[in-house]
Amino acid sequence: MAGPYQGGVWKVRVELPDAYPYKSPSIGFINKIYHPNVDEMSGSVCLDVINQTWSPMFDLVNVFEVFLPQLLLYPNPSDPLNGEAAALMMRDRPTYEQRVKEYCEKYAKPEDIGAATEEKSSDEDEELTEDEYDSSDEQVAGKADP
Repeated sequence: MAGPYQGGVWKVRVELPDAYPYKSPSIGFINKIYHPNVDEMSGSVCLDVINQTWSPMFDLVNVFEVFLPQLLLYPNPSDPLNGEAAALMMRDRPTYEQRVKEYCEKYAKPEDIGAATEEKSSDEDEELTEDEYDSSDEQVAGKADP
């Protein structure tokens, strides 16, 4: 997967609402990421972005294999949680991509992922590694039950 986030590794927090899978999970990045749809302080991912693509047929595999890679490849600056990142992306794409890479270098190096978490680890934390998404479509596991 190409793009300015390539090589970065993030810990991701996933919280399932009571109405899951009919209501989308709440997703947040634990280590910092520079992205128009991610709140820089809390790491929360913009709910509108999740809800637009969410379906009860999805499961958490879809979150990690489809939704988050799509979010990183195709940020939506018209629905920002990080207004500065959105404005920079629209005004000056090369500078925006340089800032993304700086954040990857500073906060999302694979060797730092274990030490970089401010919160305690839980079963819901999973690592999202950009390079894992170069693999084939055979891994996409949607539920096809009636």
